[in-house]
Amino acid sequence: MGLRHTLDFLLYDWLRAGELTSRSRFADHSRETFDAVFDTCERIAREKYAPFNRTLDIEEPRFDGEKVILPKASKEAYDAFAASGMLSAAQDYEIGGMQLPYTVESAAHTFFAMASVSMGSGMLTVGNANLLMVHGTELQKSVFALNEFSGRWSGTMCLSEPQAGSSLSDIVTRAVPDGGDFASDPLGARYRLKGNKMWISAGEHELTENIIHLVLAKIPGPDGKLIPGTRGISLFIVPKQLVDTQGQLTGVRNDVALAGLNHKLGWRGTTNTLLNFGEGKFPVQGQAGAIGYLVGRPHEGLSCMFHMMNEARIGVGMAATMLGMAGYHASLDYAKNRPQGRLVGPSGKDASQPQVRIIEHADIKRMLLTQKSYCEGALALELYCARLVDEQHTGEPGAANEARMLLEVLTPIAKSWPSEWCLEANSLAIQIHGGYGYTRDFPVEQYWRDQRLNMIHEGTHGIQAADLLGRKVVMAGGEGLRMLALRINGTIERAIQRPEFAEYANALGGALQQVGAATKAAWATGDAREALANAVPYMQAFGHMVIAWMWLDVALSIPAGAAQPPAHVGRLAATRFFYRYELPKIGAWLNVVSSRDATCADMPEEAF
Repeated sequence: MGLRHTLDFLLYDWLRAGELTSRSRFADHSRETFDAVFDTCERIAREKYAPFNRTLDIEEPRFDGEKVILPKASKEAYDAFAASGMLSAAQDYEIGGMQLPYTVESAAHTFFAMASVSMGSGMLTVGNANLLMVHGTELQKSVFALNEFSGRWSGTMCLSEPQAGSSLSDIVTRAVPDGGDFASDPLGARYRLKGNKMWISAGEHELTENIIHLVLAKIPGPDGKLIPGTRGISLFIVPKQLVDTQGQLTGVRNDVALAGLNHKLGWRGTTNTLLNFGEGKFPVQGQAGAIGYLVGRPHEGLSCMFHMMNEARIGVGMAATMLGMAGYHASLDYAKNRPQGRLVGPSGKDASQPQVRIIEHADIKRMLLTQKSYCEGALALELYCARLVDEQHTGEPGAANEARMLLEVLTPIAKSWPSEWCLEANSLAIQIHGGYGYTRDFPVEQYWRDQRLNMIHEGTHGIQAADLLGRKVVMAGGEGLRMLALRINGTIERAIQRPEFAEYANALGGALQQVGAATKAAWATGDAREALANAVPYMQAFGHMVIAWMWLDVALSIPAGAAQPPAHVGRLAATRFFYRYELPKIGAWLNVVSSRDATCADMPEEAF
């Protein structure tokens, strides 16, 4: 079944997204308006994105000494996407938005991610603008955020530094108050930034007339020294081109310079840059130092930036999901059309018989079913998280708070699980193609390369695992984990009422109990070093439990009955597969967590 059919079922039959139109914010909408959005996005993705996915992989961004050169298709795709209004789809009517539910916006983005993930669909720009709408001043919102939502400008997030990587407490980019005439600039307290930022996606290009960087930097203390750790971090708006209070370009280039392009394994259509701030290449008013406007209060930059980081993590999860889905559909099509070999009969193979299509072989079906269970399970999780966002913003206070807590717990899984297991799906897509799979004659090798970046994007696997076990499941006395358990138990109780799902209900209940016991055992000594030594196996088990829950909850939306249409047969088979082939894996992962096994932590460096 195609993506659109899958989305329709998950949105309308499972998540009941149509019921959101009963809320005042979405009252102008209906399923017809939602479907019209999908029609538009599907058309743009088909016409402007998919035909050029390979082009972007081959024609990497290059710097001619003055500007970054991208294929013509990149500009045409960006303009079509911006013109669709999807950059501001979830924003208020008053600022040019469509007031779409985030659930619908998230589903609409799947078409672009599946067609060409590295072409991009404004994920960082939207995240940048959304952060400013929460933490910026009214003028910062109108000048910067609204121009990003319109597509006139684009945005980035600048966190990592060459010497610090993901260790934000070790950043050394400095921001000192600008002592000139503009120290009290109406756009915000004005600072001069000096430092280097690495791995900045879309940090330099000609797709828009301006690029708005959100930069983490430290304001020195009275003694001129930087405050150690994350406490000293502040957040700044640093535009590539300086602007006035009306949002017009002043013609003055800010002191932000491209230091180099990173040439990546995948996502080659998106520029990835090393930027120098304040090196003096473009001095402003005769001084080195990039002009930056403080966002929020000094020393609270990291908490502001997490607004964008968490949004980006879910976005990476969706991108990973759709790359897996692209590989699944490509290998399914290949398996249906590629003749090879013969089926084994009771007496072996009969060479006199004609060859069969490879989809008739049991092992090919195993690989396809694995992909289906991973990718559609991950898609259900991402859309479920999107639905929680809508609940958080438009639900009753109690429901909104519950949604917020659930999102805290699920965000590390929404980012990490698809990036690991949809990578495995892409690997299986190559395997189904055989030797052709690792040639450029077929797209699956590119999907794998693009996918491999997602386990690192927006926080590595280890960082997500430490966040899950070290913070999320123990925060507020374990309240978030308790709320998640209540929801899972609700699914189990409904499943027990249907005999065909009793096996899965019992297995899921057992998995929930195992995860709960392992969580307690990991923290039994109160020693974080012991608890977190096996954080990644914990996250793998936790994620498998969550996806098993998704599949059972989805299956419960299928009406009971012996005769099911092929799409439902496929969903029920994927559910059965995940419970019989995948969920049992969690025991091995949780054994080392529960025993606080120190095999890895105690390995002496010299023994490697």
